[in-house]
Amino acid sequence: MIKQIELGVRSTPTIEGAGVHLRRAFGFHEVQRYDPFLLLDDFRSDNPAEYLPGFPWHPHRGIETITYMLDGRVEHGDSMGNAGVIEPGDVQWMTAGSGIIHQEMPKSRADGLMGGFQLWANLPASHKMMAPRYRGVAAAEIPTVRLDGGASAKVVAGRVGEVQGPVQDIVTDPLYLDISVPAGSQLTFPVASDHTVLAYIIDGKGYFDPRRDAYGFESIGMNYFELDRPCLFDSRHLILYGAGDQIEITTTDNPVRFLLFAGKPIHEPIAWYGPIVMNTQEELRVAFEEYRDGTFIKEQ
Repeated sequence: MIKQIELGVRSTPTIEGAGVHLRRAFGFHEVQRYDPFLLLDDFRSDNPAEYLPGFPWHPHRGIETITYMLDGRVEHGDSMGNAGVIEPGDVQWMTAGSGIIHQEMPKSRADGLMGGFQLWANLPASHKMMAPRYRGVAAAEIPTVRLDGGASAKVVAGRVGEVQGPVQDIVTDPLYLDISVPAGSQLTFPVASDHTVLAYIIDGKGYFDPRRDAYGFESIGMNYFELDRPCLFDSRHLILYGAGDQIEITTTDNPVRFLLFAGKPIHEPIAWYGPIVMNTQEELRVAFEEYRDGTFIKEQ
């Protein structure tokens, strides 16, 4: 069954870290709706003043953070001794688990371009305190798969046909794809019927379910709008799908490029404050107390 669009979201401007201007597609107030995903930030900019302050040293516990770069460079370091640079096309998949302290500092280039996305994925209670791990995936390690209608997909995590993405053994069984669909074509793509499925448009425009009645979503007013019929979605819009086991994307005069996320819902209570996401307020209290007294990082 082809999935219908359940909700459309326009990402909204916000400021995070030490003063980084970005756009947030979803976050703290919508955690149950997007389970197992917690947050999606779009940090594309051509103004270095909006991103150079970066994200100085800060802790994480109980989640995974996934950074995907399109343009520019981000230098990083963490409490496990990892350090390096995330280049265009690279992915940093960090499982904070029991606790990690890290920093992410964007670097300017001649044309000023910086661009990428950070997705936060939750961990179930059984894995909240697992050993932290870091996976740096170079662009050359991410396979590209040809799809129907001239479309293609870069496979970061999950499987497309016989091709497996380089990030594996993740508890929520995620799918993370960068899909491009050419103008004047249609793509029907299978997804797990029991997974939460999201699409975030990077560039271009397209119809994201079979009912192709376009209407002006700007006139609806607020950022969130329930859909009784779809619209022609374009850059910086997020789509949450309903029930079904396939999605259908149709383009007309323009191609479209989008990120496709899917993950197995956890269905557990969430206690979230800042960069730490646990199951109870007591676990949150302990985490921040440990961070203050220097016992946050666990021996592994």
